This record gives sequence, structure tokens and C-alpha cells, in this order.
Amino acid sequence: MRNLDFAPLYRATVGFDQIADLMDRVLTNDVAQPSYPPYNIEKTADDAYRISIAVAGFSDSDLSVEVRENALIVSARKSETEEDAGRTYLHRGIATRAFERRFHLADHVRVEGATHADGMLHIDLVREIPEALKPRQIQIARSADVDVKAVTDGSAAKKDEKTVN
Repeated sequence: MRNLDFAPLYRATVGFDQIADLMDRVLTNDVAQPSYPPYNIEKTADDAYRISIAVAGFSDSDLSVEVRENALIVSARKSETEEDAGRTYLHRGIATRAFERRFHLADHVRVEGATHADGMLHIDLVREIPEALKPRQIQIARSADVDVKAVTDGSAAKKDEKTVN
């Protein structure tokens, strides 16, 4: 695989280091991506997403969902119960090993809630763009609508006030 050097990007831009770090993290093949537990990411609306993770064998108390520094961290630890201690399995195909899965969240994405049903953990996400960052239309005034003398000479309005008094 080809290694890319992002040094020119760092020299020529300001504030895009997160994008370069993300591309660098995606393109490195040093770290094997974990495949357990399987998950889906779906877009449910224009600004809404859902992460569904297969967590068969885990109860609500075994699961943990946490948001920390623009990262969603889902982890699970199976507590050893008394009924599991006395069982002998001939084949154990349902994996209940501990895991931690991280998802990096974009700016302005917040976790709306999580539900656990039928062996699936569903985490709903919403992207909320602040009003200051939303595009807005600027009204353009026509020159005939603006009193040029009042705009350029602020003292004219003060003179009119003195004559009234």
C-alpha cells in the first residue's frame, strides 16, 4: 500500500489537521480493524443517523455507551453469573467476550439516545448545526430606498432635532 505524506497539507492550510489525521488513520494498515461485534451505520433522515450493533447475549447492565471528546465509545463486559458457572458447553457459538468499539463523531453530532432490544443495540445520532453556522440570505437594499444624505452625513439628523426643539 502507498503511504501518503500530509506535510504539504499542514504547511499550506490552517485548521484542516483533523481531516488530514482522519485520512492518515484510514489509510494506515498497521492496525487490524476489529470485526466483533458486527454493526451497521444507517442514515435515517437528512441530519439523523443510527448505529446498530449486534450484542446477542448481553443485558442492559452489561453494556455501556459513552461520549467523550467527539468519540462514541460502546463497550460491554459480560458478568459471570452463577448459572453460567455450572454450565458445560459442547459448542459455544454465541460470543459474549468483552469488547470496546469506538466511533469518531463529526462536529455538532450528538447522541440522542440508545435502545437495546432483540439482541441489537441501537444508538440514534443527530447533527445539529448551530444558527451561527447555517447559511443565511442577506437582503440587498436598492439605492433609491436609502437616503444617501442621512447615511453619509449623520449630523443632518442632529440639526433637524435641534430645529424641532
